[in-house]
Amino acid sequence: MKAASWRPVVIIGAGPVGVTAALLLARHGVHSLLLERHRDIYPLPRAVVVDDEVRRILQSAGIHEEFASFARPARGLRLLNAQHRVIAEFRRTQRGRHGFPQTSMFDQPDLERLLRDALASRPECELWGGVEVVSITQDTDDTAPVRVSFRSDGSDELEHLWADAVLGCDGAGSITRDAIGAVWEDLHFEESWRVIDVRTSRPVRTWEGVDQVCCPTQPATFMRLGEDRYRWEFRLADDTPVDGPEGLEHLRELVAPWVDLPSAAQWGDDFEVIRQAHYTFRARLADRWRQGRVFLLGDAAHLTPPFIGQGLCAGLRDARNLTWKLARVIQQGADDRLLDTYQQERKPHARHVIRLAVALGWAMTGGQDHGAALRRTLVGAACRIPGVTTMVSRDLSPALTAGPLVRRRPRLTGRALAGTFCPQPWVMHDGRRVRLDDVLEDSFAVLTAVPPTSRITDVATALGAPVVRVHDLGDDGTLAAWLARGRADAVLLRPDRVVLDTIPTGTGDFTDPAAWARLLHKARRTVEARPAP
Repeated sequence: MKAASWRPVVIIGAGPVGVTAALLLARHGVHSLLLERHRDIYPLPRAVVVDDEVRRILQSAGIHEEFASFARPARGLRLLNAQHRVIAEFRRTQRGRHGFPQTSMFDQPDLERLLRDALASRPECELWGGVEVVSITQDTDDTAPVRVSFRSDGSDELEHLWADAVLGCDGAGSITRDAIGAVWEDLHFEESWRVIDVRTSRPVRTWEGVDQVCCPTQPATFMRLGEDRYRWEFRLADDTPVDGPEGLEHLRELVAPWVDLPSAAQWGDDFEVIRQAHYTFRARLADRWRQGRVFLLGDAAHLTPPFIGQGLCAGLRDARNLTWKLARVIQQGADDRLLDTYQQERKPHARHVIRLAVALGWAMTGGQDHGAALRRTLVGAACRIPGVTTMVSRDLSPALTAGPLVRRRPRLTGRALAGTFCPQPWVMHDGRRVRLDDVLEDSFAVLTAVPPTSRITDVATALGAPVVRVHDLGDDGTLAAWLARGRADAVLLRPDRVVLDTIPTGTGDFTDPAAWARLLHKARRTVEARPAP
């Protein structure tokens, strides 16, 4: 294996989270090297759903148009009782606040191939397949380079390289998590489920969304993934067969509410089981996500039951949150304390999503205790309250809590927008109709509904942020209405499109630019590249 000729950011694991992180770093001009055990992508589907926020992340990675060619918008989630009668519907729209369908179904190998193709086109990125990482070590100095030791396929020789930072995107069995001494916090959910992916040309009863059967003895999930692709998930005992003559007959009974099949002996090519996998759904959260320049992302940092479809979404949110901060530190000399905000912001958010998945999981599957029937009754009653299903759907991505990069004001005026995402409408730019982020690119930005003051201009200049008047964008009024509802004249957006600070209506200034500017730009000092040891 040829040693890297530069000191890159090393990414361990070339799944969707790792490759997306590399593409986002490349957009900021940061070189990365991905180390992956396998030579090729895993050919069978695993993750199957993303939300509109993640579609926006894929836009930042430069692959959203290609992803749209095979993604399938879904109508939402239905809760069904044991007789398959609808308890509640959580509807999802075809255009969420991020400018994309709120729920999209897809086949993970298609996404991974798309990400790998994009990676190959970026000179800032390099992928080494067939590499097993053995150890990760760093000095006590949090800013010191990190040493990564590894072996290549077919070789016993241990090789080493130095990295500006290491991103552990290496899954639930992460060696990176062990290297930083992180341990799991158990959030108290563990169930054994069987995942069955099918290709069939037979008529299937589907509403183009996800069905969750709330049944104490036989809970199940069903969804359509593509034109002829479907997935069922059943909570089954570990020794329950679903292959062989007896098992296939049992499978026929399990899927009967959705598709009519003859006896298993008469199955033809019109119903093909392409994958069966046994999973233990767990809810866990790593106690720490960073040590020095080593970070955990995705399943290395958190595990969630799949009931609200946020497993992969959470990992891609990790990549989006961390990469712009890491680029700012490596390239522009930002204070290393900026990197502390990664765990500060992402861990509470991940905990919220996991707890929501656990709560819905226990309510939907009912569990196996004496309170199961009561929980299902309460869920059905709550979902009939006007606005409850809308609120639950919207709350998948709550506002970030106050911190160095989310400036909350003591008064309520203008406060509601801080920590939330700016919506992304279609706008006009240079005579073309484009999405807002294509105008703002990868920088900070100031969106204002009033003429910019000299102070606004000074802040924008210090951050390299364009100042954009919303009335000049030619959108449908989305941005002006959003600012008006938040009682703000202007907002300062981070590169990940989260509102850092606001100017409340009529006040004319940001809160305290100096406080967060010290973290964000190199006005005080310049960090020179250190030679590799």
